Amino acid sequence: MTERYDAIVVGVGGMGSAALYHLARRGKRVLGLERFDVPHELGSSHGYTRIIRLAYFEHSDYVPLARRAYELWRELQTEAGEQLLHITGIVEGGTRIYDGVLRSCADHDLAHEALDGREVGRRFPAYRLPPELPVVFQPDGGFVLPERCIVSHVSGALAHGATVRARERVLEWEDTGNGVRVRTDRTIFEADRLVLTAGAWSQSVARLPPGMVRGVRQALAWLQPSRPELFTPERMPVFNLELDDVHFYGFPAFVVPGLKLGRYDLSGDSGDPDAIAREPTLEDELPLRAFAERYFPDGAGPTLALKTCLFEPSPDEHFLIDVHPDAPSAVVGAGFSGHGFKFCSVVGEILADLALDGETRHDIRFLRLSRFHDELA
Repeated sequence: MTERYDAIVVGVGGMGSAALYHLARRGKRVLGLERFDVPHELGSSHGYTRIIRLAYFEHSDYVPLARRAYELWRELQTEAGEQLLHITGIVEGGTRIYDGVLRSCADHDLAHEALDGREVGRRFPAYRLPPELPVVFQPDGGFVLPERCIVSHVSGALAHGATVRARERVLEWEDTGNGVRVRTDRTIFEADRLVLTAGAWSQSVARLPPGMVRGVRQALAWLQPSRPELFTPERMPVFNLELDDVHFYGFPAFVVPGLKLGRYDLSGDSGDPDAIAREPTLEDELPLRAFAERYFPDGAGPTLALKTCLFEPSPDEHFLIDVHPDAPSAVVGAGFSGHGFKFCSVVGEILADLALDGETRHDIRFLRLSRFHDELA
C-alpha cells in the first residue's frame, strides 16, 4: 500500500529542512526526501558560515523578511540548545552595494554608520581598504552556521513526528487532482501537498519554465592569518564589498582557523549540476588570494582550505517562491542565487503557509513567479 502524507518536501537542504520543520511543527504528517546526505556539500548549504545581513542592497523589500528570519533563527537556536546566529556587524561598500544599503536603511529605519576605509581600518585592523572608500557599517550583520542550522531544523522536525529519507532520489512527480504522487528510485509516495526545494537541481526537479534556475560553480578559500588575533568574530565584522568591479564577501575565522573569502561570480561553470566539477583548483584560489593580499594583508597567509559550492541564480537573481504554475498542489522555493541561506528560517515558514493555506502573511509579491509573465505564457 502506498504511504500517504499531508506533505512531502523534496530536497532537505537549507530551505527544505526549514519547510519540513515548520510543517511538522504545525502537526502535519510530513516526509522529507533528500537525494544526498543530510547535510551534504554538493549544493549551496555548506561551508561552516553564511552571512546574515539586515540592510539589503538587492531590494528593500527583503528587510521585513530578514527581520523575521532573525527572530526565527533565535527561536531555533533556543530550541536546539546551541548558538546558530553570530552577530559581528557587517562592512559593505562599492557604489551599487553602498547606495542600496543606505536606501534599505532609510526605508526601514535601520541603525547604521556611514564610514570610509580609513575609519574601518582604525576600528577593525584586519581591514586595509582604500582610505577614501565610502562604506556602511550595519551592526546587525553576522553569520549563521549552515550545516548546524540544517541539522537543527531536521532534528526539530523529527521531534515533531516528521520522516526523513536520505539517499533517495525523486525521479518524477505528478499532480493527481486530489494531491500529488512522487516516485523515487525506491518506491512511490502520495501526499496532499508537495514542496519543491531542490536547490541547483530545481530547474529539472521542480519542472520550471526554461531558464528559471541554473547551477553556477563558486569557490571559497580559507587563508591563515599572520595575526590571528585580528580575525576573530569579536574583532572582525563580516564584509560584502565591490572593489575593482568585483564582488567579494568574507568572514572572520570560525571552525577553520582562517579568513574565509568568496567571490560572487555568476560567469563560472554552469549548467547541469551533476556535470559541474567540484574539486577546487589553484585557479579558484588565485583571485581570492590576490584580494586578500591587497585588502586583508595580515590574513593572506598559507591556504588552509578550499571548497566549491553551487549558486542557483534566477534570471533577475531574486528568489522564486510561489505555488507551482502547472500544479496547484505543489509549491516551489528556488533561485536563491547565492544570497538566500540567511532567509531559510522564514522561507520555510512561507513555504509551509503556501502549502497548507495557499497564501502567506509575508509580502512576497516581488518574489512570485508572475514577474516572469512572458516566460510563463
